[in-house]
Amino acid sequence: MVACGGGDTVPPPGADPDVPNNPGGNGGPDAGLQETPDAGTGQGGTDAGAQPDAGTQPDAGTAPQVCAPTAGDTRWVLEGEPLTAQVRCGTNLTGPTLRFEVKNLPAGATFDESTATLRWTPALNQGAVWMLALEEKTTGETGTLKVGVANNDAAPGKVPIVDPVTYTEEYGLPVVHLFFDKEVGLTAGFYRPAEVVYRGHRFTMEAKYRGATSSVFPKRSLTFKFAEDDLFSEPVFGDGFKDRKRVVLITPFNDNSYLRSRLAFDLWNKLAPDAVRIRTFSVVVYANNEYRGLYTAADHVDKRLMGFNGLEKDSDLFKAVDADANFSRLRRNGAPKANLHEGFEKEDGTPEEGQAHAFDTLDAFVAWVADASPEAFRQDFGTKLKARDYENWWIFNTLILGNDSQAKNAYHAFDPKTGGPWRFIPWDLDASFGQNFDTTRSSPTARPTYAGDNLLFKKMLDEPAIATPMRERYRQVLKNEVSEATVQALIDGYVKELGPNAQREEARWAAEYQAFAKPETIGHPNFPEWHLRQDFNTHAQEVEYLRQWVRTRWTALQSQVP
Repeated sequence: MVACGGGDTVPPPGADPDVPNNPGGNGGPDAGLQETPDAGTGQGGTDAGAQPDAGTQPDAGTAPQVCAPTAGDTRWVLEGEPLTAQVRCGTNLTGPTLRFEVKNLPAGATFDESTATLRWTPALNQGAVWMLALEEKTTGETGTLKVGVANNDAAPGKVPIVDPVTYTEEYGLPVVHLFFDKEVGLTAGFYRPAEVVYRGHRFTMEAKYRGATSSVFPKRSLTFKFAEDDLFSEPVFGDGFKDRKRVVLITPFNDNSYLRSRLAFDLWNKLAPDAVRIRTFSVVVYANNEYRGLYTAADHVDKRLMGFNGLEKDSDLFKAVDADANFSRLRRNGAPKANLHEGFEKEDGTPEEGQAHAFDTLDAFVAWVADASPEAFRQDFGTKLKARDYENWWIFNTLILGNDSQAKNAYHAFDPKTGGPWRFIPWDLDASFGQNFDTTRSSPTARPTYAGDNLLFKKMLDEPAIATPMRERYRQVLKNEVSEATVQALIDGYVKELGPNAQREEARWAAEYQAFAKPETIGHPNFPEWHLRQDFNTHAQEVEYLRQWVRTRWTALQSQVP
């Protein structure tokens, strides 16, 4: 049985024991005002009339409100930090007859009606998102002040989050509360029972760790698997991240900018809007009430995602897992392969991996790349595969300098019923934008073509009818779809969105990040160069490094693409 920290909680001092999920007694997140998803629908938001500032805007066909009480935008404070907010009219109405009230004051908060001032220093058991109901007594008009109280792990005497159902956000980012059996733990081998509380909704689901090389990280990536009748949706972020059965949480442990994966996938989506899109957004994770910090939530590449993107959901889906997935009859070291699908795993489709003929379609694809004459390759290029997908792969990977994604860390999909064409889907892009997989630096002026790592790229580049228009398009997208201004604006947006969460992440993980993979530690065999670095950055410095790297690279590629 999975232990979940939000089930039976002990009410904090002053709480009404007969009112469930009410931290702080009469001041708890009011059931009618709490900003959480509707548990019955799985969608975000609140009931009608319960949104922030509900009642402050005139309904269509009604007279404008006279006062529209407000206390300004959402306030975020840390447990133990003082908060002061003054209620006023959102209109220009003023006068001695105005009388304001906060109808659901949290425990410990005071409201001075003579000055319309709220004062509150949240206690160490009051971490939650509070929707405080404001009223102007003369007109009877109401409004809402949203106050987010962030968990203060560092405070002496700190208690765990009282109720994850009400702790829906942390400094504006959605919070994932993961619960699993501590004695059994999680494994990368298979899913285990777990629970997730997200935006006020409790999911009974399954979870597992993911990642091979990164399995030694102290902060590991995760995959969540939700029940078919209770799918995961994010109503605000993720550009339509709805009805997901599986969700991946990508660790930023080896990226202390905390944004490379999001930036890479967003650029892919802009470069290739008709390709398979990977949607992402940032979340804060607590595991068994312990702060784990920032993650990038992302689509899971599977049959459901293919269906969302117009592919047959029962298509064959293969993942390139090592550098021998190079579309050649030879391994990366030059030795002959035992079979043409070396370096690949089969993720979806029938027959399943381990059964006869499971890799027949992929073997035929690799054989065509490896054996086709230049003329046959040119003639069949647009029918064997979706040309724009694979041209975009080369442009994208050389643009971001994906030094670990030129052959491996990619998906290839094929529908046997229609005979194709083959489709490409990128994955695992933390080695990008100025760093390698082990966080060592990469030059912004390097222009590798990766032709020596991927025979498919070599044959594309050797054929002028393919390479010439592909490079011309490269030059055009640098000025348009993925211009430097576009990239810098994305970075600015992520930094603003992460806000104080980035500093909280850094406070928790910076020391382990810089000390990781030293000789005779568990991480050293997989990351032998990590500990040799003498150029570690703070988070702010890494973001600035990334900005400058993009500026230098985009300028260099304007004069000459790879």
